[in-house]
Amino acid sequence: MLVLWIVLGIVAILIIAFIAIFNGLVGLRNQVKNAWAQIDVQLKRRYDLIPNLVETVKGYMKHERETMEAVTNARNMAQQSASAGAGARAKVEGELGAALGKLIAVAESYPDLKANQNFLALQEELTSTENKISFSRQFYNDTVLKLNNQIQMFPSSIVAGMAGFKAAEFFETISAEERAAPKVSFSS
Repeated sequence: MLVLWIVLGIVAILIIAFIAIFNGLVGLRNQVKNAWAQIDVQLKRRYDLIPNLVETVKGYMKHERETMEAVTNARNMAQQSASAGAGARAKVEGELGAALGKLIAVAESYPDLKANQNFLALQEELTSTENKISFSRQFYNDTVLKLNNQIQMFPSSIVAGMAGFKAAEFFETISAEERAAPKVSFSS
């Protein structure tokens, strides 16, 4: 009889451990989804700012059509990739970031544009949005790391395998332009 109680106690402990690990994995998976949604919110804000920035710049930059078209095309491609995975989305977003960087660099050549209040306000909004995107990406990747660690570490790896949990994909910078350090120049 004592052996039966011991066996039942061990089984109960294993069931409770399984439930606790499973619930922890579900919580982490939901945090990853939430973190990805936060990136989407900031990217939407970026997409909304770009047409205003391009329109403001158009009035000053008649000869820079290629740069503006590149930004517009990159924005459209980024919006179309909304359902893509983190890796594919990171690549497209990196291309958009590089195109925006080129637009801002070209705009620096136009003194009247640099002094335009609309341009300055949009540039500040875009800078703020880029910072928020960066923080959101960092939070997403931190959350992915926690989930992936739980999926791969013992004993939660057993529960994760039984319950069909899969490792999440990191949001990584892919483009060389996005990896390169920006050049700062104080000469006109």
